[in-house]
Amino acid sequence: MGEHPSYWQVFLTFARNSLVRDMTFRANFIIDTISSLGWMLMNLAFYVLVFHYTPSIGRGTGWGMYEFFAFLATGQLINSTVQAFFMTNAEEYSELVRNGTLDFALLKPIDTQFLVSLQRVDWSSLGNFFFGLLLLGYALLRLHHWPGPLEIVLYPVYVACGIAILYSLMFILAGSSVWLGRNQTLYDFWFYITNFARYPMEIYDGPIGKPLRWAFTFIIPVLIVVNVPARVLTWSLHPETPRDWLLPPFALLATLVSMAACRWVFNRALLSYRSASS
Repeated sequence: MGEHPSYWQVFLTFARNSLVRDMTFRANFIIDTISSLGWMLMNLAFYVLVFHYTPSIGRGTGWGMYEFFAFLATGQLINSTVQAFFMTNAEEYSELVRNGTLDFALLKPIDTQFLVSLQRVDWSSLGNFFFGLLLLGYALLRLHHWPGPLEIVLYPVYVACGIAILYSLMFILAGSSVWLGRNQTLYDFWFYITNFARYPMEIYDGPIGKPLRWAFTFIIPVLIVVNVPARVLTWSLHPETPRDWLLPPFALLATLVSMAACRWVFNRALLSYRSASS
């Protein structure tokens, strides 16, 4: 008997099949890519207009225009990766549960969560990823302090942590489809959650902002998704308080806890799943 293909080979097969499918409808692929890039350019134009009237996002926060552009680019790298590899699959998971197609995934000799998480790749979403790389390069060239070797090494680590946290939150919600029957709130959830993660955590201040910052840092850790890698890269934001020093190690801990919680919820949901043939 031949050896089973590795998980990496299986993922490459999924990615290749998705690319072939997208290239079958090239016009749709091009329109999706252009519309995503257009939305990003409009956002960027808005922030350029904002910085025409203010030198920084928040007084004394250190988030000047180019620091914020590095922040914005980091968010695009993380969000576009999640959208390309996981968003479509998370949306379809509720349909797998509803119509019984999940039965076939459970019969495959491969981890079910891996299978349902990566079986489709939305290649058009990666246009924003490359836009984010260009914006990041531009922002770094205009910063007064070029990041050192340690920051350059740590940056992709914390970007990966941000991707893992968003993936975990997404599939915790998707896994609830087993109990809810048909979960159609994923896009709403994604909009609300990423809306909080879109800005530096320093803007959440005052009697309303501080509880929000605490909740979305330590309970639902979305504020650290972009803030930590962007802080690591733009060392103009020197740690000044114990909270600043603790954020990077807390991001690692939050990643491990989020992934463990996702795995636990996913497996518990599968135990509650009833086959369509039963």
